[in-house]
Amino acid sequence: MIKIGIIGMSEGNAHPTSWSAIINGTFNAEEIVALGYPAVANYLQANKATLGLPAAKVTHILTQDKALSAHIARTAGIASICETAEEMISAVDAVLLCRDDPENHREMARPFIDAGIPIFIDKPLCDSLEDLKYFAAEVAKGKFIMSCSSQRYAGEYMAVKQDLVNLGKLELITAVGVKDWTKYGVHMLEGILSLLDDAKPLSVINVGREDAHIVKIDFEGGLQVTVHLMMHISGTFQVSVFGQKGWRMLEIKNSYAQFRDNIIEFIRSVQEGKPRLEFAKTEQIIKTLIAGNDSLKQGGKKIIIN
Repeated sequence: MIKIGIIGMSEGNAHPTSWSAIINGTFNAEEIVALGYPAVANYLQANKATLGLPAAKVTHILTQDKALSAHIARTAGIASICETAEEMISAVDAVLLCRDDPENHREMARPFIDAGIPIFIDKPLCDSLEDLKYFAAEVAKGKFIMSCSSQRYAGEYMAVKQDLVNLGKLELITAVGVKDWTKYGVHMLEGILSLLDDAKPLSVINVGREDAHIVKIDFEGGLQVTVHLMMHISGTFQVSVFGQKGWRMLEIKNSYAQFRDNIIEFIRSVQEGKPRLEFAKTEQIIKTLIAGNDSLKQGGKKIIIN
């Protein structure tokens, strides 16, 4: 059995409790609601029959606050609370860094990377080219680093992907979602790039504003993609795919299923000794994400992705 350590928590990100529950096969709904995530308690209850991954167990947790760690531990049957990274390193086989504050990922992940502990870093991996170069250099040394949005494994995308052959040459993809570009645009990019077998984006233009990003991405072969991330709209992640012979629309609704499949892929990767997701795919997505931010800062300038 793979012993997993969970690192959390950043504001608004319930993954430390939900992912632990998915792995451990147990949850305390009252404690999850008290933590501020009633929707998580609801989807865990709805999917109770498929909770639990027998190949692994979350055994240790580390957060910025011992009381918070204890609360999360109660939500998902986590036995041990760590107060330092070094304490966790000596006790686990792999780590899930379940925080979505990318500016902190490098320093939080470094002790585990240096120790050779396989690590999954929650989306987005980072938000600067300097940090991306650090992670790429560590991967080149043979370190086990895996990172992605769970939308890479969303069944809604897979259902469209199996039908792409009937759509003809793709000309346009439009995507609409709620919240910000950095933390949620990465969801859209991950799903779309997965749909396209990680085709190469060439350039990015962001003509939106801080609370309403409108991003155009040009791909090799002429495909154009527009991503709209708005802080003040109602809705879910919606994507429309237009080809010369047909079109399809998808709406992302089943978060639980994509989370579970993502975790399974990480566990399988640990068992096989290397990430099943190539780092080059993650690197391409993060470069696109950063280019979107750079374009906005430069008044909608086209940014070429190298």
